[in-house]
Amino acid sequence: MSYMLVINPGSTSTKIAVYDNKTEVLNETIRHDSEKIEQYDKVVDQYEFRVETIEKILESKNISIDKFDVIVGRGGLLKPIPGGAWIVNDLMLEDIKKAERGEHASNLGAVIAHNIAEKSGVKSYIVDPVVVDEFEDVARISGIPEIERSSVFHALNQKASARKLAEKLGKRYKELNLIVTHMGGGTSIGAHRKGKVIDVTNGVYGEGPFTPERSGALPPEQIIQMCFSGKYTQPELIKKVHGKGGMVAYLGTADCRAITEEVQKGNKKFELILDAMTYQIAKEIGAMATVLEGDVDAVILTGGLAFSDFIMEKIIKRVKFIADVHVLPGENEMEALRDGVLMALEGRMPLNEYV
Repeated sequence: MSYMLVINPGSTSTKIAVYDNKTEVLNETIRHDSEKIEQYDKVVDQYEFRVETIEKILESKNISIDKFDVIVGRGGLLKPIPGGAWIVNDLMLEDIKKAERGEHASNLGAVIAHNIAEKSGVKSYIVDPVVVDEFEDVARISGIPEIERSSVFHALNQKASARKLAEKLGKRYKELNLIVTHMGGGTSIGAHRKGKVIDVTNGVYGEGPFTPERSGALPPEQIIQMCFSGKYTQPELIKKVHGKGGMVAYLGTADCRAITEEVQKGNKKFELILDAMTYQIAKEIGAMATVLEGDVDAVILTGGLAFSDFIMEKIIKRVKFIADVHVLPGENEMEALRDGVLMALEGRMPLNEYV
């Protein structure tokens, strides 16, 4: 049995959950004042005030940190590592503080977990961070020697969804070839072969389909021309591809529920753009089928957009010839962190030391 604290930091919020083994005891989303957040030059510098906030919530619920057997945080932008659970150690904390791979709220997960775990006298962990890298060498080649393709994706939910389906099918994750598509503000599509993600669209760096907020892959020569046109600053162009690209650029909104309503009312422009997004998602799923050489046991559609039957039907229509399609809506990050650590402690998935 494990009494567990799960911590998932966002840019202006921190989600926490307490589990008694798999039974949920507490689930809270703590909202942080944006002005407070902006006081810090580095993301990692926020950890002390976030720890204090978490401890106050736990105290108000009469939950002592001394009760915890396990503390797990969401993993951040570390160096590339294989999937599984990882023990938080000094080297991991050092790399997070350096932030050489970028500043991101998820970097706080390991730091907060470690801080509270030290007070509790237990170990802290992360599970399947976004930098999970299980690429084969051939997948790293980009076409320009100075640029190497890298694996950055929604590893936590992709792998959790893959394990969930494997269990449903009475199989082990390592026995299956799967294409897993996480669809939200960003989208990533991965080819999972026998428990390893051997290729994936890196939505953070602009690969793959456009999304509600991101441009996806673009013609490089036209992007270069925009960069040297003098019309845009670097931050403006970055925002165009990450934050204000995709649906919001075409339609003025990233709310797929509102977009779907417009389509159902007969709005042809909204219909075209929605069709284009689902077309691009389906096309990338097809590309991952070639990575797996057509040997695909199932296609999984997951993430926030998977709650929309309307959108799912458009994608399924195009990809159902590849393999059976399973829709597993939501990000399910808290449960994924919980289950990942439990499986690792039980010896059912890797438990690794960061070196």
